[in-house]
Amino acid sequence: MTRHSVSRVYANVNEKLGPSWYDYDTLQVQWGQQDHYEIVRKVGRGKYSEVFEGIHIVSEEACIIKVLKPVKKKKIKREIKILQNLAGGPNIIALLDVVRDTSSKIPSLITEYIHNVEFKALYPTFSDFDVRYYILELLKALDFCHSKGIMHRDVKPHNVMIDHERRKLRLIDWGLAEFYHPRTEYNVRVASRYFKGPELLVDFQEYDYSLDMWSLGCMFASMIFRKEPFFHGHDNYDQLVKIAKVLGTDELYLYLEKYDIELDSQYDEILSRYQRKPWSRFITSENQRYISNEAIDFLDKLLRYDHQERLTALEAQDHPYFAPVKEAAANGESDQESA
Repeated sequence: MTRHSVSRVYANVNEKLGPSWYDYDTLQVQWGQQDHYEIVRKVGRGKYSEVFEGIHIVSEEACIIKVLKPVKKKKIKREIKILQNLAGGPNIIALLDVVRDTSSKIPSLITEYIHNVEFKALYPTFSDFDVRYYILELLKALDFCHSKGIMHRDVKPHNVMIDHERRKLRLIDWGLAEFYHPRTEYNVRVASRYFKGPELLVDFQEYDYSLDMWSLGCMFASMIFRKEPFFHGHDNYDQLVKIAKVLGTDELYLYLEKYDIELDSQYDEILSRYQRKPWSRFITSENQRYISNEAIDFLDKLLRYDHQERLTALEAQDHPYFAPVKEAAANGESDQESA
């Protein structure tokens, strides 16, 4: 019997807000006019959608058209409801319209357009200040959605749009997001492999918002150490092995013991004893410019096996790592390079 685990923050938000807030099954979708939008070009594809840059034919405003592949109606309603609930939140992508094809009934989400630069090209150009700035912007989005009772469950660079010229960040793709209710068992088949928290890899289903903080930690580690992705597993089992090779196995076994988690027997073959590696082991002449005591301390407080030990998105914003960004903002320099 696995021990119960309840989020340290915002645990009862949905209970307080009531079923009209979280019950997406009852959502009556108001469909807009699909012929108001025109596709300009394809910009991406995911497991559940094809994504296009589009234009509103009347206003000529650019937008993003996310054409959903056939999935359960329930999942579509969930994504729409979550985007509606989070409307106007800091750095959350804005849902502009929901339309569907008259004959095929295939739905599309119309969201705001962000002039994004692909992260593999963008991140290496960042200064130390840029990394601090954008991670803080991402934390604002995460704390907002968590405070509204919602876990994103798919935080990764592909889902963080950055318009670097305007210094604007948006957290996108809420297709895997879910409402958090304490003592609820959730599907562990969420998040992308390199960003999956240990809780998912050991099949611990009573996870919470802190899953997003692990994913953010993985993103942050790859940004400051210039190692993409930071934990590079070949499958979900190997993913935990890659994590254990850095964080050590002693702490892993303490975590399993604390929550009475039994490891899948498949790990018997592949998981040896590993010493914890100091973060300093990952510093090179290439990534030196991003490294500071604050950066390492911040990372260390995110990448913890025990989800309850990770910083929350609100606590994380108070970390000394972000002091230079807050200082620059106070001096009205937030748009300039303050590296």
